Amino acid sequence: MKRFLIVAIGLLAANLSAQPATHPPRESGFEETISVTGTGHATLTPDRFSFTTGVRTTAPTVEDAVNQNNSRTASVIVALKKAGATSEEIRTSNFSIFPQQVYEQGQPPRVTGYQVGNSITVTKKDVAAAGRLLQVAISAGVNESSSLSFEVSDVARGRDQGLRSAFDDAHAKAALLAQAAGRSLGRALIITEGGQVPAPRPMQAMRATMMAKAEVADVPVESGTNDLTYTVSVIFALQ
Repeated sequence: MKRFLIVAIGLLAANLSAQPATHPPRESGFEETISVTGTGHATLTPDRFSFTTGVRTTAPTVEDAVNQNNSRTASVIVALKKAGATSEEIRTSNFSIFPQQVYEQGQPPRVTGYQVGNSITVTKKDVAAAGRLLQVAISAGVNESSSLSFEVSDVARGRDQGLRSAFDDAHAKAALLAQAAGRSLGRALIITEGGQVPAPRPMQAMRATMMAKAEVADVPVESGTNDLTYTVSVIFALQ
């Protein structure tokens, strides 16, 4: 009986040793990464300009001030259209009426007249016409101006160049940091576009009040270039 038990125990131990050992799966480690942000630029030549001018009139009564302003504003618009600006490219805004008051000590304000203002903005995709149209507006009755700016009408023109440049900048930064850490740079895992950051538009300041018509000449303007800035954030693997 003892011999039988010894044989049975031996066979059981042999069967157990023949079966492969099983172990719980080991949790895989997280991939080490490096995250950087790159900046790229695209330089474009503006193809659109915009300027805002104004007509300001003063008269003893509201009716006279408004009528004078309406007449001069209409003359400016007609002249701009004859010079090549379309109705879609001309916009009026900021119509205002302000009383002209005199303040005397111990007395309530006394109204001496009224000032009426109306702004005229021209936006056109023809940079070469900017100076000529400004001169036309001044000659037709404009006596105020606030701005002249040049823009890129389709900013997507520089998008491809700007994004490629931004990614190259991110890759160069990541490679430098990886080398400093004694590692090598792997593939890009996640790329996030940060978008386009508009640079300040080329703008020429205009005098608040124009000179007399006899002194007006063609307005010299230069459009320059627009610098568009793009950013991308990239996560690279570290090896």
